[in-house]
Amino acid sequence: MKPPFWKRWFSRRLVKPFLAWQIELTTRCPLRCRMCCREGHPSEARQDMAFDDFQKLAPHFRDAEAVVLEGWGESLLHPQLIPCIRLVHEAGSRVGFVTSGKTLNEAYINDLVDAGPDFIGFSLNGATPQTHDAIRVHSDLTELTGHIRMFQEAKTRLGRTTPRLHIVYLLLRSNIHEVPQLIRLAKELKIEEVILIQLALVTSAWQDEQKAFADSTHPEYEAYLAEGEHLAKAGGIRLTRPAMTPCDVAVCSEDPLRNLYISVQGDLSPCVYLNPPISRPFTHIFQGEAYPTDRVTFGNVFREGFEAIWQSEAYSDFRKCFARRKERFRDFEGPMIDLSQMERAAAAPIPAPPLPCRRCYKILGF
Repeated sequence: MKPPFWKRWFSRRLVKPFLAWQIELTTRCPLRCRMCCREGHPSEARQDMAFDDFQKLAPHFRDAEAVVLEGWGESLLHPQLIPCIRLVHEAGSRVGFVTSGKTLNEAYINDLVDAGPDFIGFSLNGATPQTHDAIRVHSDLTELTGHIRMFQEAKTRLGRTTPRLHIVYLLLRSNIHEVPQLIRLAKELKIEEVILIQLALVTSAWQDEQKAFADSTHPEYEAYLAEGEHLAKAGGIRLTRPAMTPCDVAVCSEDPLRNLYISVQGDLSPCVYLNPPISRPFTHIFQGEAYPTDRVTFGNVFREGFEAIWQSEAYSDFRKCFARRKERFRDFEGPMIDLSQMERAAAAPIPAPPLPCRRCYKILGF
């Protein structure tokens, strides 16, 4: 499995303390995606992060390889998105976001290309309008692909190589069969990278039913992915695909040791999945069981300051769980060649992940 392009970029020479800061600029969104945790919570407040608050974070951007301007809303709706992009660049970090592309037009695209984000991802949930539009309600695949073409044309016209455009595709039972067609579409759109992901936060029965992983009743899923890999290789497209069966990992792909998430209100969390913008407690479904779940935050950066929160005992203990797991996983690298090594492994089992992460599909490698 190849890592996504942004991780390859930032892993070449990691000289900064953080790999990525993910910052939620807005919780407003024009779509009603069926796989979103906010479905069923229409009364939740929608708001933007004040630009003055965003500026308070700017001194820390120099410590991050990248600043990802996205959360549970549509970043394009933030009225100061372009100034935010420029502010991150001034700090010397890479910057980008993932978008539905819903509110784009030619003028906005030109302004974005001129602002110079390093990467922009487009969320697709089907390679045909029938599939995509049914899942991403209020989205229009034909309109979206038209916007991607406009981006490529603007880059050519303005003589820019950035932003690098990629596609993010959430695998579901109802769309996994279109992966090969997705690769053909990406080739047509001159997209160089396609990232396939799994559903991590499950909050409804429909979402639970739609999980594409760990389903032995559908062996053809692997065939769809294999065909997609073949087409991607032939077309010069980098394809990142997730695991289809569970596998315990030392540190999940969100990597709380090197990454963090700041909500629109300034609440600091280890990852976006631990702090969805819905009422607490919310229903979280894991392996068929529903659990009342609270959001996990360690403080508010606008009130308490980043350093105080990051170095707090509670947040430090959370990260130490992953650090200890990472260290123990190293002990299992290579063959177990003698009885004493096996005995040591039995005497010192792999530490459990932090409590909030034990019912997360990310810790199972998805």
